[in-house]
Amino acid sequence: MSGLPLIRTAQPLRAPLTVPPPPARRERRPRLYALDGIRLLAALMVAVHHYAGTRRVNRPGNPVWDRPTSDIMPTVFHVAAYGWIGVEIFFVISGFVICMSCWGRTPRQFFVSRVIRLYPAYWFAVLFTTGVLVALPGVWERLRPRDVLLNLTMLQSGSGVRNVDGVYWTLWSELRFYLLFLVVVWMGLTYRRVVLFCCVWGTAAMLAPVARLPLLELVADPEAAWYFIAGLALYLMHRFGQDLLLWGILAMAWLMGQRELGQRIDEVEHVGSWRGALAVFTVFLLVMLAVALGLTDRVRRRWLVTAGSLTYPLYLMHYAAGTAVISRLRDTMDARLLLASLLAGFLVLSWAVHRFVERPAAGAVKRGLERSFARVRGA
Repeated sequence: MSGLPLIRTAQPLRAPLTVPPPPARRERRPRLYALDGIRLLAALMVAVHHYAGTRRVNRPGNPVWDRPTSDIMPTVFHVAAYGWIGVEIFFVISGFVICMSCWGRTPRQFFVSRVIRLYPAYWFAVLFTTGVLVALPGVWERLRPRDVLLNLTMLQSGSGVRNVDGVYWTLWSELRFYLLFLVVVWMGLTYRRVVLFCCVWGTAAMLAPVARLPLLELVADPEAAWYFIAGLALYLMHRFGQDLLLWGILAMAWLMGQRELGQRIDEVEHVGSWRGALAVFTVFLLVMLAVALGLTDRVRRRWLVTAGSLTYPLYLMHYAAGTAVISRLRDTMDARLLLASLLAGFLVLSWAVHRFVERPAAGAVKRGLERSFARVRGA
């Protein structure tokens, strides 16, 4: 064999495969103060809507104002008629903030952060609203004690029990979003997995209304899903930079969202117009896009942090209790002055709840949960 000539086989030339690298992580950016301001603005939009812009308060002989708000303060009514879009704004911001705050966290950390963020102020709000409705009857029907107690779980919607305050319906959507996103957190958040989550959830939300499968509709939450998805896409733009895929997800969320806005006007709100609602929502998305692309990074007013901390308590407490107060004070002062005074009062109360309820309780609950999880790990 050593006498045989060495034969070299020709190797075919292959062009190297060029696979685009995943989006690079951007450098850590400063706190997004603009988000805190947008959150408070959305909460105030919802509050003004409930006080002066709903179909209920615009009816003759309504229990809140006793006459249509379009007669009492027509300009305020026409503006407040679109305040309900603040809820959709909350959902978009929630998608953005949850993705941002959970990046690099474990499922345990995610669970603890959600519990201490949601429950302390909520427990106070349930008891506060119940007490106000007992003291000021006539506008809202009081719940039975056992239903009030069930409300403390935040799971009453899943049990078919009425909310102590009608605004709590959004928490049911938030909880379902958290449970779905917990799966991605458990797998480990990456650009690819969050994009895949957006596509899968969007597909389920699109199919749920026609599939006629109650479980799919319950999980997919088609009324709110696309707003959360828009927030997730915006955060990916913020963290990794924009690309055509993220623009496509955001465009799809806008297109699906505009349809939901029209349905809500036709079936729930019965005030305002689709064009007006779409204009307000589009302007908001453009502002959020500016936040995602870093165009608002220069906004660094520290008071906005405090403003953002008022948002959740204000949202939880303003509606049922506020309208009950209006029914008692409507004949004592000018309607606009009453509206402004009520909002100012609830802002002060919200600060007190954040300072003396949320912060102390959150620390105690966090320490207790961490000890409990440590005990589970060591068992």
